[in-house]
Amino acid sequence: MGHLSANPMGPNPAGERPLGRDPKSKGHRWLWIVALAILIAVGFWYFRGSRTSTEAQGPGAPAGTGKGQGRQGAGAGGFVVPVVVATAQRGDLPVYFNGLGTVTAFNTVTVRSRVDGQITKINFQEGQFVREGQDLLDIDSRPYQVQLEQAEGQLAKDQAQLRDVQVNYERYQLLYKEGVIPKQQVDTQGAQVGQFEGSIKGDQGAIDSAKLQIVYSHVTAPISGRIGLRLVDVGNIVHAADTTGLLVITQLQPIAVIFSLPQDQLPQVASRLQKGEQLVVDAYDRDDTSKIESGKLLTIDNQIDTSTGTYKLKAVFNNDKNLLFPNQFVNVHLLADVKKNLVIVPASAIQRGPQGTYVYVVENGNTAKIQTVTLAQSTANNVGLSAGLNSGDTVVVDGQDKLQDGSKVSPSTGTPSAPNGPNANGAQQPSSQPANTQGNTGARRRSQAQQEGSSAGKSQ
Repeated sequence: MGHLSANPMGPNPAGERPLGRDPKSKGHRWLWIVALAILIAVGFWYFRGSRTSTEAQGPGAPAGTGKGQGRQGAGAGGFVVPVVVATAQRGDLPVYFNGLGTVTAFNTVTVRSRVDGQITKINFQEGQFVREGQDLLDIDSRPYQVQLEQAEGQLAKDQAQLRDVQVNYERYQLLYKEGVIPKQQVDTQGAQVGQFEGSIKGDQGAIDSAKLQIVYSHVTAPISGRIGLRLVDVGNIVHAADTTGLLVITQLQPIAVIFSLPQDQLPQVASRLQKGEQLVVDAYDRDDTSKIESGKLLTIDNQIDTSTGTYKLKAVFNNDKNLLFPNQFVNVHLLADVKKNLVIVPASAIQRGPQGTYVYVVENGNTAKIQTVTLAQSTANNVGLSAGLNSGDTVVVDGQDKLQDGSKVSPSTGTPSAPNGPNANGAQQPSSQPANTQGNTGARRRSQAQQEGSSAGKSQ
């Protein structure tokens, strides 16, 4: 135990330190006490400065000034938010059913030869619009002209023989009455008359057939439409049994569009068709931005596609400007109904939150107020409201992310420049928001307190 009381200054049992105690623990304890006192002093100084600034503003200061309330501190310290506004209007909102469709030719005809022969002349150009009955091409008709002449010669021969047997038949009848010849000879002569009469009818049929072949040698347009690329050239030999055809004519005026809609929308469309109503159909381009043509619904298919749960519809368009082309892809908007007497606002004005759907209404004094609304019908760009707004109310359509209930706004009808956003050249634009002096001062104070606390921690 002697080593426990060893002391170079001499034995001092009363001043000995307990076993295991760090000789520097007392110094560390004082450092912690000093750091805590500094933090308490800084906090008291910050709280007192904030209170003094608030009292200096007076009781007439706007609510929320200097508190940085709202999203990103918007509207704090008298900050005016630039927003884009629009006026709510009362009116009718159309209800459209949208589907994907394909333009289909109302009639498509592949023109084929009905006779055999060589093509001697082509009377059309590729892509030309032709009328029904217009001459398209000619096939060599000389073989059929020869057949016609032969048939006419045979007819003349049979007609001469018929006259001869008819004269003999009349003589035999007189001789029979006088009792010179028997009845059988008279009947035989009468049968010869009938035979030649039949031959004459056959000759007439051969003549008509030859004339028809000559007509078929001049190919005409069976319908009005646009000719595609020709499939044969002058000098080619064509046959009536050929399957490729000579050319294709497509009717473009009118033209049809076949599109599909979900089966849930079938009852509403079918009920209006059964009442004899004409439903308007609009065809839009592939991007669904530009309207191409307006038409009317023609009919509905007789069954639903079970694999997709959709049904097909057919609409007809006049296509006066030839803007629709067969097999073209289009977006179809079917006007199914019109909602009457709604308050209409732009779709961008609608906001959604825990309280449901709402809009920011700009009241007198350019103050934004949250107003809960009830949606009745939505379209691509407009929304119809059944409750919550009146016609003539001003709503915010752009800049809502900077607003809270009661914020001051600077309304305009143009698009405001985004704060701290890139300009057209890609450079960063300076913020159009005024500086919040009090908020910046508080931020500096908090930063200083954090730095001092951090320095105190490091010194430990």
